[in-house]
Amino acid sequence: MIDDIKKRALHRTSILEGQLRGLSKMIESEDYCMDIITQSRAIQRSLESLNRLLLENHLRTHVTDMFEEGGEHRDQAVAELLKAFDFDQRGA
Repeated sequence: MIDDIKKRALHRTSILEGQLRGLSKMIESEDYCMDIITQSRAIQRSLESLNRLLLENHLRTHVTDMFEEGGEHRDQAVAELLKAFDFDQRGA
């Protein structure tokens, strides 16, 4: 994993851990529903941010190598990217 991306991804997971603990406390204390939903949506945005970092790393490392190798490796990279974006039609 690229060092900078790894550092940022680990930071993001630490933030997510805190957000999830906060969400659990809000549910446990029966906070106002809209406040809980707001926190849940913030967690979803944080997860998307983490996913972008992980995808960036994958593109810069594995996918680049797989495309350079060509053939089945390139096809695998394309399939993985389609699956990552829920465009994989094999399960449909």
